[in-house]
Amino acid sequence: MSTFDDETRLQRLAPDAASFAGHVHPGWNIGTNPNGGYLLAIAGSAMRELVPQHPDPLSVTVHYLRPGLPEKPCRVDVQLLHGGRSKSTLRATLVQEDTPRLEVLAAFGVLASEAPPELTIAAPAMPAPEQCLVRSADEQGVQLPILDRIDIRLHPNELRAGAAGKARVSGWVRFHDGRPPDTLACLLLADAFPPAVFGLLGMVGWVPTLELTVHVRRRPVPGWILGRFETFDLSEGRLVEDGALWDSAGNLVAQSRQLAMILRGGR
Repeated sequence: MSTFDDETRLQRLAPDAASFAGHVHPGWNIGTNPNGGYLLAIAGSAMRELVPQHPDPLSVTVHYLRPGLPEKPCRVDVQLLHGGRSKSTLRATLVQEDTPRLEVLAAFGVLASEAPPELTIAAPAMPAPEQCLVRSADEQGVQLPILDRIDIRLHPNELRAGAAGKARVSGWVRFHDGRPPDTLACLLLADAFPPAVFGLLGMVGWVPTLELTVHVRRRPVPGWILGRFETFDLSEGRLVEDGALWDSAGNLVAQSRQLAMILRGGR
């Protein structure tokens, strides 16, 4: 079992229960807070467990109510809102210390990896992973324990704080332990890159997500995942970031949009 699978693993609280117990591991932290994509993957794991006939997240929207707590147990309460032949719609709440931390609404179904698209977004031109540079905690101004779990290589022109001259970040990502990407991992990887405003504003520290929506489009093939994230609107410390992920065959595997805020001084 990979580190990601082990550290998103849940136990059903009773044979017929829709509640699951887990543990939030500090190895996925951004600074002192668990990465939002990692917390979403924990919730997604519980939702997928409830509807095994529909293993793939299709559309997932999460509202982050409070920061998660690293090195603490968690409970995920899942409710099946509607079950059909092609998809299941579910709601999930991740709870720690009797307090809801995030609320998720999602549709799960079955995706293919080889279905030819009728219309899609082509992967951008990008230097090969070995020509890109490892994401730097020093450049972002916050500790990044998550880099022990996933290997993030940024475009050489976008590594240094403010170097891109635009609110964009792009590069490659994969699990350090060689785990191939799948649709559940897309929920994590859509929130694993530095914030796009890093390329324009420089060292911005922690940029917590308020709301994130991920549309997973197909199952990724093994290998690196290419990501590009851009922000076109920033006002009053809040921003909207659009992102996309492509697999190693150049297939679009996920699109995302999030509302986030810039906190320059911590929580």
